[in-house]
Amino acid sequence: MPLRWTDVNAIAIELEERHPDVDIMGIRFTDLHKWVMALPDFQDDPNRSNEKILEAIQMAWMDERD
Repeated sequence: MPLRWTDVNAIAIELEERHPDVDIMGIRFTDLHKWVMALPDFQDDPNRSNEKILEAIQMAWMDERD
């Protein structure tokens, strides 16, 4: 199933599986954007991302880790 920017929870799960030791709150949004784009199932326009979406992914990732 292809992932899109709006699939914040599914993206957070994938990121946690691939980067379990990262300091989530310390990650730069530019790096987060690259990591999302590198997910194998991610198939959305890179330009559709914005700070609000990246922050939502970051928060979902925090929730996933808890």
